[in-house]
Amino acid sequence: MDDVQKRIDELVKGNRVMLFMKGTAQFPQCGFSGRAIQVLKAAGASNVKTFNVLEDEGVRQGIKDYAQWPTIPQLYIDGEFVGGSDIMMEMYESGELKQILDKA
Repeated sequence: MDDVQKRIDELVKGNRVMLFMKGTAQFPQCGFSGRAIQVLKAAGASNVKTFNVLEDEGVRQGIKDYAQWPTIPQLYIDGEFVGGSDIMMEMYESGELKQILDKA
């Protein structure tokens, strides 16, 4: 595992709710990342840790390999890959996202 993958792994496993996105929670820099933040807020997520991939090209490319998922944003909960903004939206609408977030 190279340094970038190790760093990503530490972020994913070290934070209960981890979102890799373009921009920040306060200032998303793409519509999908903005929607991901809104979905997490609506589902009642707290202590969401975000990583702005626009500030680190290594992580921006490395995260795609980490989960074998080609797009950003990417959400991880309890060290597990959940999906991108479309999957998050579907899980929110079905109530599944709130259930996962509510687990202690």
